[in-house]
Amino acid sequence: MIYKRLKRVLLFLVLALMVQLSFGQTEEQKALEEKREQLQNEIRDINRLLFAEKKEKGNVLDQMEALDKKITVRQQLIRVTNQQSNLLNRQINTNIRNIAKLRDELEEIKEEYATMIQRSYQNKSKQNRLMFLLSSESFYQAFKRLHYMKQYTDYRKEQGNKILAKTEELGRLNSDLNEERKVKEVLLRQNRKAKDELFAEIQSQKALLGTIRKNESKYASAIEEKKREARKIDQQIERLIRNAIAASNKKTGTTVTAKNSSKFVLTPEATIVANNFSSNKGKLIWPVEKGIKSQGFGIYNDAVYPGIKHQSNGVIIATEEGARARSIFEGEVIAILAVPGGNKGVQIKHGNFISTYYNLSELFVKKGDKVSAKEELGIVYTNRSNGQTRLKFYLYQDTSKLNPEEWVYQL
Repeated sequence: MIYKRLKRVLLFLVLALMVQLSFGQTEEQKALEEKREQLQNEIRDINRLLFAEKKEKGNVLDQMEALDKKITVRQQLIRVTNQQSNLLNRQINTNIRNIAKLRDELEEIKEEYATMIQRSYQNKSKQNRLMFLLSSESFYQAFKRLHYMKQYTDYRKEQGNKILAKTEELGRLNSDLNEERKVKEVLLRQNRKAKDELFAEIQSQKALLGTIRKNESKYASAIEEKKREARKIDQQIERLIRNAIAASNKKTGTTVTAKNSSKFVLTPEATIVANNFSSNKGKLIWPVEKGIKSQGFGIYNDAVYPGIKHQSNGVIIATEEGARARSIFEGEVIAILAVPGGNKGVQIKHGNFISTYYNLSELFVKKGDKVSAKEELGIVYTNRSNGQTRLKFYLYQDTSKLNPEEWVYQL
């Protein structure tokens, strides 16, 4: 009897541990599902924002970069789906083991119950039970025998309830197992589809590469044009920042020297704004309400010729036609950009931090305006030849370039 009780306790502890492990896997599965949904949404946004369906296609450089980004995200999606599938495999195997253990335990309880019922049947008559009580040698022994009969009846009832509970649990586990197998089948189908789409995208990329390599001079000129445009914007941004520093420091009565010509001399009010801006690093809002990052900050390899390096002093965000650029923090408009042959831009000073929003077709603010966080600054330009709407966003502290991805939330 003691051995059986010990066995049940151990079995209970094993099952409890498995339930806890299963709960942990469920939380992990939930996190993976959220990540998978995020990647699927990103692919939809890439298709919608970077592959806009227009009569004319964009230049090969844009197409190549967009395909490269989509392939990267698709590969991440496949990895996450594989992780989900592997986790489901573990959950399915755990449930199979749980079902086997429950069946063994149920069988053992049923055998005990059958033996108990058989013995009860052999002594079932009221006369036998009465004689059992009357044959007691003392009142105390009669009381103990009555108590034993009650315990025996309660134990029978408890065993019956255990059988019912274990049967229900077994049914639930079987149901969970069937559901998990269905989910796994859906995941496998989706993964096969994602792999087919990835293969098609890689083939498209190879075809595009072939087209580019047949006409390398055209691709090279597209790269040079892009670099020239970036240099123009970078030069104007830095020139306007230096002009703003000189004008601001002059207003505070500070004598301009070589030492302070590249840094704002902050008033107490500007210091508060700068400190607030700095304390929100990593939590600043996006400069558009909706969009995806199509180009990050820093040095990156060319999509066609990895040996060629490119430098990005800001980030490019693809968004929807008609999207409004918005201020990421409270501040003051210190300059309006107008690159010859290009579009418009706005610079906002937040203490000694400067955010720049370029590639706007229409402006809602002017130099000297005070703006609040989320205040609309202008309409982002939509390229009619390829249907793409892209905001170029830059961040500086005084004259030092900052990586916007480290400051804006999940950029």
